Amino acid sequence: MRDLKKDILRLLARPDYQPLEKVGLSRQLGLPAAHRRQVRDALAQLENEGRIARIRRNYFVLPATANLVTGTILAFPGGNAKLIETEAGAGDFFISAENLGTAMHGDRVLVRQVHEGREQPQGRGSPEARVVRILEAVNVTVVGTVASTKGTQYVIPDDPRLTHDIYLRRTEPPARARSKRRADPSSSPLITPTLSTAKDGDKVVVRLDPWESRHVNPAGELIEVLGPARSAGVDLVALMRRYNLPEGFPPAVLAEAESIPERIQEADCVDREDLRALPVITIDPDDAKDYDDAIYVERKGTGWRLAVHIADVAHYVKRDGPLDKEALHRGNSTYLAGRVIPMLPERLSNGVCSLKPGVDRLAFSVFLEFNAQGRVRSARFARTVIRSVARLTYRQAFAILEGKTENRQDLPATPEGSLCYTNPAVQERVKAAWDLAVILRAKRFAEGSLDLDFPEVKVWLDADGHPERLEKIENDPSHQLVEECMLAANEAVATALKKAKIPAVYRIHEVPDPDKLMEFREKAARYGCRAGDLTRRPEVQKLLAAIRGMPEEYLLKLEFLKSLKRANYGVIPLGHYGLAKPNYTHFTSPIRRYADLLVHRALAGEPAGRAGELSEAAFHISRTERTSAEAEKDSVQRKKLEYFERQLRARQPENFRAVVTDVRSHGLVVELPDVLFTGMIHVSRLPDDFYTFDPVRLLFRGRKGKNKFGLGATLKVKVCRVDTFKKQVDFEPLPELSPR
Repeated sequence: MRDLKKDILRLLARPDYQPLEKVGLSRQLGLPAAHRRQVRDALAQLENEGRIARIRRNYFVLPATANLVTGTILAFPGGNAKLIETEAGAGDFFISAENLGTAMHGDRVLVRQVHEGREQPQGRGSPEARVVRILEAVNVTVVGTVASTKGTQYVIPDDPRLTHDIYLRRTEPPARARSKRRADPSSSPLITPTLSTAKDGDKVVVRLDPWESRHVNPAGELIEVLGPARSAGVDLVALMRRYNLPEGFPPAVLAEAESIPERIQEADCVDREDLRALPVITIDPDDAKDYDDAIYVERKGTGWRLAVHIADVAHYVKRDGPLDKEALHRGNSTYLAGRVIPMLPERLSNGVCSLKPGVDRLAFSVFLEFNAQGRVRSARFARTVIRSVARLTYRQAFAILEGKTENRQDLPATPEGSLCYTNPAVQERVKAAWDLAVILRAKRFAEGSLDLDFPEVKVWLDADGHPERLEKIENDPSHQLVEECMLAANEAVATALKKAKIPAVYRIHEVPDPDKLMEFREKAARYGCRAGDLTRRPEVQKLLAAIRGMPEEYLLKLEFLKSLKRANYGVIPLGHYGLAKPNYTHFTSPIRRYADLLVHRALAGEPAGRAGELSEAAFHISRTERTSAEAEKDSVQRKKLEYFERQLRARQPENFRAVVTDVRSHGLVVELPDVLFTGMIHVSRLPDDFYTFDPVRLLFRGRKGKNKFGLGATLKVKVCRVDTFKKQVDFEPLPELSPR
């Protein structure tokens, strides 16, 4: 069958092509009038995808020909935005609020550069553009909180990047208006001063009407009242609505899952290597329920043998079945504070695909042999049957490595059917894995890998879903042990797929833009961190080593990450900049990532599907991954805000260690390193003096005393104000303590 879209793109890319409209294109393609509808549909699809552009009198060209670029809007709370994920690597563009039009955060748009050939505005590194057309509007619905004024209700969006409040309508707009997204509410008779069924303070979902002018607030129809914003559980439901996260699985998906036996059958083991006698172990977080990887490490002469066993999800999730289609739609699991949105139903994710101790499980295994220096001597892959002997937590594994396993009341209990972490055989396996991990980790950094490990903050909730404790989780040796084993398996699989020229999905992290690295270099210099040419990897490693242990380490690492390109999925193995690996993919988590499931199928020799299908899947799961990452970050941030609110009401509020990371005319920006949160100390709350701002040295100096508050100062603080709408927390120093 003829691929009209490819034919059109090929025609538009010809050097001698002159802009044509639909009829002219049909003639150039040699198509009769009867095929005009197919041509129209193909043109519409290409235009919606941003791969072609329509110019004067409905003539079609490639976007670059008309100085147009397709990309995604990344909006900022102040109203300005950037264009990211641009086609053909056009780079990022700055878009001012006035040039944004009615485009919103996340929309796919077509833009035209507005400062081409002229010097960019001072202090702005990216070229400037304005939105010409919205190709895909993603904000069909908006979640927010109801407020009212003079009898008219409106909704304040939860997302601070949506800077306009939304008028509430009581009646549905006409059918013709609903076919678009946005309109000018000032010209519509449907906005009424009467109140809807929602009350002020309720969290609601609104469907946006067409919006034509940025200078007038948009309007929308109330479609769901979630309940009072401060009621238990409402914040979690609102978050799920905001990011369009599913609440349950369709009946067909659950039916297919229920048809899978809870225990593996003898027929499943045919043509598999039986490794049930091998003492493999799993190491996961305390509260993990899905265990998708197990390891076994042993010495072999002067070298090492590593076996990484991954749950064989592809055995159960058949291509194009209900389970597969739903898993692709979700793209990955999403781990919110207080709830997991799994990629697969619990019967698989926590059941037959979870490598629980003492039960038989199907696996896809990677067998690697290393020499004494950690170089791979051989790699082999096989479908296997395993039986884990021990389910360890990271804390238990770390206790083994520290030699502190006796009388530990703080460690979680070992599950039934699992060897205890005090068992000598289990301890031997953990120590052997760490010995190999030390070698692999040293080799990786020697080859240029960057130390981008971050601590995380675990939010512990009470029975009602309210935060009761914040726990900082460090990247200790137990985490590093597992990480090095998984990295080795992922690299080996990617290398094998590339060498065999098997179509597959790769994990890609491209080389950063030199200008972005230069901007980070200047920011680091403000904190006394001098660096050379950061386009040279050794200089980046030196700088990251220099900031290690600094009070501002977390902040500077975050700034460095912002200067890098975002990792994503693609069908061309472009390598991974951060890991310094030319070949890399994701193989080790098929329970929670669809990319890994695709890689399993490729390694097993299953057909890749129709042309372009893998590429489309890679693009889709890159987007779902970004959505999940935003939702996860948002959920933790919201629970932290709630935790600080509870501190305001507490009889004995907690004191926090704070580090000054920036000094502004109105106060100090502080980072709380023990809970990874950024807040503000207003100058009026600095103790025992009147302070003046020194914009050159970036500090506040007391007029009477000798107190100084500048970059790097450490102090103890407590919460004094929380603004949940702006997601801001103000702190005040404890009066008896002075800065250091």
